[in-house]
Amino acid sequence: MGINRQAAAEKALHDQTNILPRGRLLIVFAGLAISLFISFVDQNGISVTLPTIAEDLNGKNTISWAGTSSLIANTMFSVLYGRLSDIFGRKIVYLSALALLCIADLLCGLSQNAAMFYVFRGLAGVAGGGISSLAMIIVSDVVTLQQRGKYQGILGASLGVANVVGPFIAAAFLLRATWRGFFWMLSPLAACSIVVGYFLIPDSARKDSFRANLKRIDYFGIIASSIGIIFLLIPISGGGSYFEWDSPMVISMLVIGGLSLIAFFFIEWKVAVLPMLPMEFFKNRVIVALFLQSFLLGAVYQAYLYYLPLYYQNARGWSPIVSAALTAPMVACQSISSVLSGQYISRFKRYGEVIWIGFGIWTLGAGLTLLFNTTTHPAVIAVIVAITGLGIGCTFQPTLVAFQAHCTKRQRAVVISDRNFFRCLGGACGLAISGAVLQATLRSHLPASYAHLSDSTYTLPAKESVSPELWKGIVDAYTQASKAVFILQVPLVGVAFLACLLIKDHGLERPKDADEIAQEVREKGQNEDQEGQLNGDVSETASQVLTPTRGSMERANEKETV
Repeated sequence: MGINRQAAAEKALHDQTNILPRGRLLIVFAGLAISLFISFVDQNGISVTLPTIAEDLNGKNTISWAGTSSLIANTMFSVLYGRLSDIFGRKIVYLSALALLCIADLLCGLSQNAAMFYVFRGLAGVAGGGISSLAMIIVSDVVTLQQRGKYQGILGASLGVANVVGPFIAAAFLLRATWRGFFWMLSPLAACSIVVGYFLIPDSARKDSFRANLKRIDYFGIIASSIGIIFLLIPISGGGSYFEWDSPMVISMLVIGGLSLIAFFFIEWKVAVLPMLPMEFFKNRVIVALFLQSFLLGAVYQAYLYYLPLYYQNARGWSPIVSAALTAPMVACQSISSVLSGQYISRFKRYGEVIWIGFGIWTLGAGLTLLFNTTTHPAVIAVIVAITGLGIGCTFQPTLVAFQAHCTKRQRAVVISDRNFFRCLGGACGLAISGAVLQATLRSHLPASYAHLSDSTYTLPAKESVSPELWKGIVDAYTQASKAVFILQVPLVGVAFLACLLIKDHGLERPKDADEIAQEVREKGQNEDQEGQLNGDVSETASQVLTPTRGSMERANEKETV
């Protein structure tokens, strides 16, 4: 009964497909790419500013929550954006996310203490998830599936450019002005994107009453998923560092979070009219494999973005500018391979081998990062992270194309948001687990007099205040801790590589839902009727032309008698 009700509700959704001509498409696409660029500069540029922010806001022991709060909020709302855009329309949800990012960045720059900063980073995470999901959903509305790989590959390149430019911009603000200026720069840029999007993004939503739309929202699912994500990720993020694993609070939160997620899946299966995560997806082996890969690639990618700079700055003592420069090869190669893989998919109508090659190269790069130590040459580091970037670029957008190739037209928005949900969930869990591994390794390797540094992993004491022997011990401890984090990533991306065995490439012909099949049958029947009627008319005309009338035959006989 629940499945039938959900199918009927999905059938009633307005189709927002609006394939645009090339000229207008390029304009719309430029606007989407710029908004994504701003969002990812905000998300990843912050990594090099965290030590300075921690010192300025007295948050040395808790600064990792800046990233964790953003990812938790992003994860909570990513699963919701697909259905919200189905109900209210793509444009209004997209512009609302941009407005929230504008406000959140302004407030981040005005933060007076660590707690305020973490709350406002959470708001920025909510906005970033909306911008990322809606940009990809809008592309699926205005571009055919056959051309989607090419355009989404370009979007992936804009993400890579943002990841290159973001740390440089943040580092420049640190050196020449203040970390607050970084957020004050992003806020007006987001406001400009709202104006541009208002005039450029097509509005294909059906104008239903606002009250009727509100009734279609999955409120019970939102409540259950939010409680589950918050109550699971907070203890996972702080367990072993801020909270004891066997404390009543941690155990209670884990139990409540687990039960809430079970309730969420039940609600999506039996209760929700328009579920945010349709259980129908889990009947498809390919989609399940892609969800697993999304979770794992999110975990590994976010760990690299946060812990590579930590290795550069703490284990090697390099400045934020050098740190950004050595991260650049990874994201630059990610951009290049994203564009090339998208072109390949659009030209050859295949994505399977691209995903295989991407995860294979990424696994190789992850293994090579184990060579990093206190004496590794910067050129070697640049080559290794470049190899990793090539693999990343061949997985992010191609897996999204694979998702859409295995979903019906009505499911394309919700599968994009669900994919981003699993990616963000993986990122939050990956950061939390990597942070726990880092702190545990630091505790076991730091000199006894500096064991407290394990609770403040982003800051180091002044080199001048420490003897050379102790300083070498501190640097070696951070090197070992960074290596432990890199070791953790190898089996994670390796499992994602093995999951490619479950992905079958059937080309870029997505499955049709019942309505599309019925429509094709009706059109085929009408064409056959028209063809039959046309054949009948032709036969009748030919009979009239070829069969002599009685009068003509009598005249012929008279002539013959004469």
